[in-house]
Amino acid sequence: MQKTMDETNRRREKQLKHNERNNITPKQITKSNENILIQSRGVNMKQSASKAYIESGSTSIAADPVIQYMSSEQLNKVIATTRKNMEKAARELDFIEAARLRDEMLELEKLSANKN
Repeated sequence: MQKTMDETNRRREKQLKHNERNNITPKQITKSNENILIQSRGVNMKQSASKAYIESGSTSIAADPVIQYMSSEQLNKVIATTRKNMEKAARELDFIEAARLRDEMLELEKLSANKN
């Protein structure tokens, strides 16, 4: 442990001398969270947002017979409730559930648009 601490101190002194010789003032690197996420994923978040969660073989919410007979107002209420649940799941960092609810909400919105 002592060897490691000594080596760290040696490197720190060397870096400080280098900075002094070259008139370098160390500065903290500041990046937005979005930049960090983009770099760590290596893709544009907007492009990947719609593909974040794909579950094959899932049953369509639009196939539910109760949903088929709802009025536009009732569908809008269900969409609002689903959106609130999705946002709550995201706040709780349950991203799989949030993605599932997002997909459900998108299907409900399509169904609502077809009814109008």
